[in-house]
Amino acid sequence: MKTIHAIFENGVFRPTEPVNLPEGCEVTVELSTPQSSQPQPDDPAFAHLQPGLRRIYATLSHRYDGGAPDAAARHDEHQP
Repeated sequence: MKTIHAIFENGVFRPTEPVNLPEGCEVTVELSTPQSSQPQPDDPAFAHLQPGLRRIYATLSHRYDGGAPDAAARHDEHQP
């Protein structure tokens, strides 16, 4: 699978770099938010932590969209 970065303008996705695809070919677009919107280790909220812990807290603070809106309600579903 190839990743193509694009900007959404006037109802159209515009690639930010040249794309090697035949004209008129059909593609599937999977959207993701830019990583800059996620907490980073240099975030002031983590300034009181040691550098190793900053990376861990930043990673744990990321929001991941798994597509299951009721995941928390079903957290123990795997238990016998």
